[in-house]
Amino acid sequence: MRLPPCFKAAETSVWQDVLEPRRRSFMRHLCSSALAVASAGTVSACRNIQTVRGEAMTATGTFAHGVASGDPLADRVILWTRVTPQEGDEEREIDVQWQLATDRAMQHIVASGSVTTKSENDYTVKVDATGLQPGRVYFYRFNSAVAMSPIGRTKTLPAADIAKVRLAVFSCANYPSGYFNVYADAAQQTDVDCALHIGDYIYEYDETGYGCKHAKALGRLPQPANLLLVLADYRKRYAQYRSDPDLQALHAVLPFITVWDDHEFADDAWRDGAADHDAGAQGPFSSRKKAAIQAYGEWMPIRLPNPANAEEIYRSFDFGKLVSLHMLDTRIVGRDQQLMQSSFYGEDERFDASRFRAAVAASQRQMLGEKQMAWLERKVSASKAAWQILGQQVLMARMEYPSAIVSDEMGYAEFAALKQRAQRNPASLTAQQKALLAAPTLPCYMDSWDGYQSDREKVFGMMQHHDKNLVVLTGDTHNAWASDLYDNQKRLVGVEFATASVSSPGLESAYPDQPADDIARMMQTLIDPLYYAQTSKRGYMLITATESEVRADWRFVDTVHRREFTADTGRSLRTVGGSGNRRIVEV
Repeated sequence: MRLPPCFKAAETSVWQDVLEPRRRSFMRHLCSSALAVASAGTVSACRNIQTVRGEAMTATGTFAHGVASGDPLADRVILWTRVTPQEGDEEREIDVQWQLATDRAMQHIVASGSVTTKSENDYTVKVDATGLQPGRVYFYRFNSAVAMSPIGRTKTLPAADIAKVRLAVFSCANYPSGYFNVYADAAQQTDVDCALHIGDYIYEYDETGYGCKHAKALGRLPQPANLLLVLADYRKRYAQYRSDPDLQALHAVLPFITVWDDHEFADDAWRDGAADHDAGAQGPFSSRKKAAIQAYGEWMPIRLPNPANAEEIYRSFDFGKLVSLHMLDTRIVGRDQQLMQSSFYGEDERFDASRFRAAVAASQRQMLGEKQMAWLERKVSASKAAWQILGQQVLMARMEYPSAIVSDEMGYAEFAALKQRAQRNPASLTAQQKALLAAPTLPCYMDSWDGYQSDREKVFGMMQHHDKNLVVLTGDTHNAWASDLYDNQKRLVGVEFATASVSSPGLESAYPDQPADDIARMMQTLIDPLYYAQTSKRGYMLITATESEVRADWRFVDTVHRREFTADTGRSLRTVGGSGNRRIVEV
């Protein structure tokens, strides 16, 4: 039996059960991967990255991790840095001055102050600079007794009507997997308002874990070398990532809006555990989760919407009346444990598809949790923006396989050929072939919204009830996707644009002997909502919103294993607002 490609390349030993070559292996393969379709476009000239990297590399001495800004609002923005204590000062408090100006030369200072940092917060510094003007570029820097930080650039959100919003979207940056050339390319883009990082900003694996195949040769072995379990581990890993010159360069030129996914904690995390967390050997997951949340809050330029509960990071950002951006947590605050297909096989080794479909659609299964869902309803209903954009982690589109393939009645190539024949000459089909084509499809990636269908219907329902234009921005799978979003009644709700990874391997690592373009075309044929996929390149998305449309441009780099690279826009798609539209269309 030739297995079809799945949604996400396996990352840890938890998938060994999924990948066993047994009679059930087909279904289990379906649960371990993630989708495809080839890119198009012209290759640009090799980017000159020396200036960007040179500027970032000036962040040495007591500001070795550079500067950053984040969570911009119309009148304020978070400013961030970290002071590296000098030898002998590791337990002392350190005073840091900050300045914010309207010019890069820092001649026109409009805000300044002094803060104290100490070991209790890992010597990180976070300032909420207030009293600023909307839609304006500012520059900032920090100063300690012995050093001056690099100068960073940031921008507040607009308050009035604007013609355009432009966002750069990132996910899945695995330090040992390769260089952050994607960040380097993005740092040179002009006319970008903000960077969105929608999860897997770091990875928690040890130096023999996922993505480390080339780490030693690239000089990018993880630090610490062990699996991240306690606060000191997570802090050291963030420090390593933030030492990267390309990540520093991007932070220095754009404000970030971020949410976490699983690898800021542990693989396939949920509210009370994770797929590869062994409480018996590693202690309670609650302790590990607490440590990960604390390190995330220290090292990321995030403003907690609820200071009394650092676990709640879902929040909204309004770009005038053009875009309401709602950043969701689909991972930690409300998610129930993922289902496993292996639980739906009977003693006769037959898969119980009916029971499985009922389980994934059960009303009690939650992705967001009741509190977050109610918050989103309030935000969407109150928004007057032309576009509702959800920044979130896992695929929301229906990525379901035909039952005939899952049951092994037909191979995927045979089914794809039958489907194409039905489009060309439907009269040539037998009754049995028509029945195979008409049979229900089956969800297979349980970590995505396909495994939490009731919550997905609630989100779709609120968008329909309030007649909103919906665009979903997604990461997680390491591959690029574009899909139309349909509810259970097959009504069009909106679109999903999903970014490729910054450096984590994509589906090409799971199927090295099959051309990625062939896999992509086959999946596009089999999965009706899937419009576009690219499964073999690393990259990011540029999202441009205007009153009439939202456009996605997928940027790809040709390598993450060398510092020298080329980058190009591999595909461009858009969606148009208004009832009767809200689907993917060509540019």
